Amino acid sequence: MSGEFEGRAALVTGAASGIGLAIARRLARAGAAVVVADYDEDGAQLAAGELETAGARAEPVVVDVTDPDSVQAAVRFTTDTFGSLDLAVNNAGVGGPSLPTGEYDVAAWNRVIATNLTGVFHGLRFELPVMAKAGAGAIVNMSSILGTNGFAGSPAYVAAKHGVVGLTKSAALEYAEQGVRINAVGPGFIDTPLLRETDNPMRERLISLHPQGRLGEAKEVAELTAFLLSDRASFIQGSYHLVDGGYAAQ
Repeated sequence: MSGEFEGRAALVTGAASGIGLAIARRLARAGAAVVVADYDEDGAQLAAGELETAGARAEPVVVDVTDPDSVQAAVRFTTDTFGSLDLAVNNAGVGGPSLPTGEYDVAAWNRVIATNLTGVFHGLRFELPVMAKAGAGAIVNMSSILGTNGFAGSPAYVAAKHGVVGLTKSAALEYAEQGVRINAVGPGFIDTPLLRETDNPMRERLISLHPQGRLGEAKEVAELTAFLLSDRASFIQGSYHLVDGGYAAQ
């Protein structure tokens, strides 16, 4: 696959760790110039440095996806630095507390929706005009298995991830004729640093929800994402793709 994205510039949000970092690595390995965007400045710099050490072109940028001006600045940074914006992954997200809907903290609700749903909208809002003007581009929005399933105790997260799927479909219809493809990915529970800190009984419960008997790996999500961004997926538009070890097949 080396060189598949040669000459293309990618913006990945939430790219300092976890799924976002795996995606940034995958795109860089295939030749893309990558803007590593994250709220964590130190993490973004470390991740970009890792990619550069491996021979890729990469630059860090601090972004708060809840702030439209910050997202617009990250998009402008990408085009100013690399001359184009060809690929984008709107991945940044937060989990939120585990509480039933009737007890859910209103401030926590607003924070989860602002990051996981409105943050994706902000990405699309400023990525799409650039790609439409160029007449080409590919975007992946990071939803979740909870974009199609419910999960007790996570009303804000579930609502946001369902919203990402709907937003993806609407935007894809609007921009298909302008050469921009937009799709969504729905990971199951992935073995990220956050889940490794989860107490053992909860971790075992999450593993049991997947028929394959394990958690997913970030690199597995990255592979699907890279495919959807590539020319190999040229007729895939406005769809939602699961990488969930059979979770949704039950």
